[in-house]
Amino acid sequence: MWIKARKLFTFSTGKIPKGKQDMSRIKVELKKQDVDKIREICKSFDNQPGELINVLHKTQHTFGYLPAEIQEVVARELNVPVAKVYGVVTFYSFFSMIPKGKHPISICTGTACYVRGAENVLAEFRKILKIEVGETTADGKFSINCLRCVGACGLAPVVMVGEKTYGRVSPEMVKDIINEYEE
Repeated sequence: MWIKARKLFTFSTGKIPKGKQDMSRIKVELKKQDVDKIREICKSFDNQPGELINVLHKTQHTFGYLPAEIQEVVARELNVPVAKVYGVVTFYSFFSMIPKGKHPISICTGTACYVRGAENVLAEFRKILKIEVGETTADGKFSINCLRCVGACGLAPVVMVGEKTYGRVSPEMVKDIINEYEE
């Protein structure tokens, strides 16, 4: 893997409860080739500050997520404050500061999906995978996230696993969807 993550514990027990990791306490060490890749991405957009969202999108696609250390390199290369980069990353739900699973599961919770049972579909994913929204399974295979709308309201409720979209999903279908990605 391209990073070495090291948890810095500050709790009296020395343990961070599952799903409660404070990302400000996780240190990511970037390798020189990772920094070079980020610089290459920034340069592909002419290091233009106005291309921040595009740079972040491509960077997240490359690395899987956008920890503070990556944001700092992007800020330096585009000559913008780190606070601006952080503001964009935390404003747009597409961006993540937390590593996602190999197969990220996104459940649409927009109005159409919600009224057609998205909450029950989400509950089934949580039950089977034994994780909460925003968490990743211990084996790193799956993570769960919620989206506000994927623009496929006629197929509600909608679930995305990576780039693949599933429509008219019922709780009974969840196990089969997960099984498609078991290796």
